[in-house]
Amino acid sequence: MSSQDRTSSRRARILKISAVTSAGALFLSGCSSDVQKGWLPTEHDTTNHTGRIMDLWVNSWIAALVVGILTWGLILWCIIAYRRRKNETGYPRQLSYNLPLEIFYTAIPLFMVLVLFFFTDQDIRALEARDDNPDVVVDVRGKQWSWDFNYVNEDKYYSGVQVNLDGQEKDEAEMPILYLPVNKSVELQLNARDVIHSFWVPAFLQKKDMIPGRTNYITLTPQQEGTFEGKCAELCGEYHSEMLFNVKVVSEAEYEAYLATLNDGQLGAEYDRNTNLNPTK
Repeated sequence: MSSQDRTSSRRARILKISAVTSAGALFLSGCSSDVQKGWLPTEHDTTNHTGRIMDLWVNSWIAALVVGILTWGLILWCIIAYRRRKNETGYPRQLSYNLPLEIFYTAIPLFMVLVLFFFTDQDIRALEARDDNPDVVVDVRGKQWSWDFNYVNEDKYYSGVQVNLDGQEKDEAEMPILYLPVNKSVELQLNARDVIHSFWVPAFLQKKDMIPGRTNYITLTPQQEGTFEGKCAELCGEYHSEMLFNVKVVSEAEYEAYLATLNDGQLGAEYDRNTNLNPTK
């Protein structure tokens, strides 16, 4: 066997081994918990909405993967089936149009977009729906660079201070903490005291901007007890990275005990410092 043949044979073996290894890794990774939840940073039932969001995300990727495999398969088939053969000369037979094919590749993508729009709109409407009588109402006010939490129904408030990221690991007690009772409907009223902020708890898979002079809402029901990290997701100034907080989802008894330790009253709009909204300040 010539050296060229040995080189070709070696390359063929390498390609086969690589293909088998890649396929095996892809197959095994499909069994991992991260893949099953779409590489999202939470579980299916963290809140009453996380399952719906995860299903939309995962199913959208499955649909995109199916379409991608079909498209690339047809491209490769055309490359192989209609490749130029030996001794062929000139151009292939030219077609000016094919009406059925043109209708097909116009109608199918349009149908796919409409299906995706339908399910997305359906889920967004469910996520944005407000509860007429939530069990807990919290007025969340973002400020440079921390958070105030007004527990409206109980007329209690908590005022947080900025987290100082000095390179040392931070204790939970050093961060502003939002307490929520498990399995109770919660309405978060989102307001900003100064500039645009964004309320984001990655484990809840929901994020919404906080705009001065306007109240936005998030309605959800926490379904798992635990501590979940939160942060501002809108660049809001020099210490944006230190605008951190935690959400503690606890039992109703622990929630009531925590409220008893808070100050009475509310920290409302009188503490806002947006000069465009409060020109006298």
